[in-house]
Amino acid sequence: MRAPGRSSVWWLLWAVLASGCSDRAPSQSAAQAPPASGATPAAADAPAADQRRTRPLPAFEGRDLDGAAWTTSELVGKRTLVFGFEPSAPAAATVARALAAIADERAANNFEVAGVAAADPATARGFLAAQGLAVRTFSDPAGALARRVGVQQPVWLLLTDAQGNLLFGEEYFPEEGPDPAGAVEKTLREQLRLPGLNGSAHPLAPSFSAERLEGGTRFELASLRGKPAILVFFLHTCPHCHEALRFLKGALADLPEAKRPVLVGVSIANRTFSVQEALREEGIDFFPVVLDPDASIRSAYSALQGVPVIFVIDAEGRLVSRTDGWSGERDAVLLRMRLARVAGERVPMLLHKTGYSGNEVCAVCHESASATWELTTHAGAYDTLVRHGSDHDAACVSCHVVGYGKEGGFQIAKPDASLENVGCETCHGRGGPHLSREHASQGAYEAVCQSCHNPEHSLGFEYASFLPRVSHAANLANLALPAADQEKLLAERRAPRKDILPTAAAYVGSEACKSCHAAEHATWSEHPHARAFATLSAKGAQTNTDCVRCHSTGLGRPGGFVLGGGAQAALEGVGCESCHGPGGDHVPEAARKQGTIVKLSDKCGSCVILQVCGACHDDANDPGFEYEVKAKILHQRHGKEPLDFEKKAEAALPPSAAVGLLERAFASDAAG
Repeated sequence: MRAPGRSSVWWLLWAVLASGCSDRAPSQSAAQAPPASGATPAAADAPAADQRRTRPLPAFEGRDLDGAAWTTSELVGKRTLVFGFEPSAPAAATVARALAAIADERAANNFEVAGVAAADPATARGFLAAQGLAVRTFSDPAGALARRVGVQQPVWLLLTDAQGNLLFGEEYFPEEGPDPAGAVEKTLREQLRLPGLNGSAHPLAPSFSAERLEGGTRFELASLRGKPAILVFFLHTCPHCHEALRFLKGALADLPEAKRPVLVGVSIANRTFSVQEALREEGIDFFPVVLDPDASIRSAYSALQGVPVIFVIDAEGRLVSRTDGWSGERDAVLLRMRLARVAGERVPMLLHKTGYSGNEVCAVCHESASATWELTTHAGAYDTLVRHGSDHDAACVSCHVVGYGKEGGFQIAKPDASLENVGCETCHGRGGPHLSREHASQGAYEAVCQSCHNPEHSLGFEYASFLPRVSHAANLANLALPAADQEKLLAERRAPRKDILPTAAAYVGSEACKSCHAAEHATWSEHPHARAFATLSAKGAQTNTDCVRCHSTGLGRPGGFVLGGGAQAALEGVGCESCHGPGGDHVPEAARKQGTIVKLSDKCGSCVILQVCGACHDDANDPGFEYEVKAKILHQRHGKEPLDFEKKAEAALPPSAAVGLLERAFASDAAG
């Protein structure tokens, strides 16, 4: 699973660190102190200064194509792709088609698309209609917002996070190859972290025939079948390409000649003499180079954005790995291990000596374990935070990445894609059993799991029943499933769990709660939950089991609603026990009050409360609810204590978000 990263173009000048001519975020520094082994620390242990600082989207006030007032401040609260375009520019249609292909996934993945048209409203509307893209669009014929952003081209894209901070930018788009719009769509899916598998783990490398830089017989990739190979897309003036090629020159020389992979370069420039001269001057003219004048090879390998892009291909012609950009030591370690693997040599164990190594390093040797991990929700744990706009929240991040709060682990301020998600070292310790033998000795993983799967974040967690969902051994058979079935399996695992509330006690009805919780009962009685069963009766659906289950309390459970059982006022509607669990062990006078009913004010809103509500408010019945749960809960909240996300809302905004909001506020005042 390749994590998205930064674009290779203009906006990287704003970043503190860059990996060069590539589109991938910089990897972690190798010079960090060793972390202690053990479970992920609580968020309280996280460094106070670990806050991401990025440039906010500039303030802008204007009107949409229908003449209604609109400001960029209205984009805060949801990830947004901002599409700037002049309708007559060739790349405009390419990008618009790519956006149209993902537009229907906005609600399900909590992002929006906003247009900025450098044209009159009529022309802009006609263009968008022709491309099948229905998005609200600023009318900006003078290009005011483009100038504030700093773009130079007539077509551009920005991605902002939920706080209005810039994450990604691009203003150069492929116009060559068989499917330029498809190439842009692929990049956008990666940047937006849209869920889904990446297809076959090791697909066959696309075959091609190409003109050689030095002329003569055309190069055929098929001629290398039976030998491992390295395919490098490069630009002769790119210093990061030079660095990567110098590394490969030395790394290949270290392997036995008979087993050494064949290195083939694909030049993205077609100026023959300039390419030859640059390689000679840099001392890296040691490999055959082919030309790609129509970008067909780059399109086939989805290598149309940044360089270098390095593919390792095994002797059977399968793609083993892809490296985008060149970040120095980390990429060198991974490539050295992968080259040894495809060459059939002993793989050197090049684990990070002081920090965390990341899943990719583990996967070189533990290939099947990595493949089974991809079929678990652990593999997309960080992506869920990004979609929910919680990737700035240390309390959330700590359980969705590797080594948070430990030296050499993930940092919010400098996110490292290789340490995203609940990875190998989360469960097996830094460096796995090679470096952390006592982390979970003799397979004692229960304590490791419960450091995050605790009552605050994972109500109803039972280690024995959850283990098969993440166990490598239990998921091994799933590798043989067709891709569609694997997608279905992952979708089922991503869905909110049902029946997470306690089931041992009997239901007693909401009236039994009223004597102690009169104020809460009064608030509840004024909201739609209290009248949920009546809405079914009005529609004649009061005998439909599927409907009644979510419009009554405790259907089919001891003491719960009985279908066809006549009037049951205390159990009709979504009552107290629908959210807090059955009260049979809680309401008797002599009963122990603590721990006999589910308290929600101390639970994570995005974890437990969403799971409780999501049992009925699922995609089939209430699409988009998972991203609106907090607002809807606040609309009908009735407890005396603030909820988890209310407490977080009172905390200070990260500096970048604060700057963005202030900038927008000042701009609005000035305009007024």
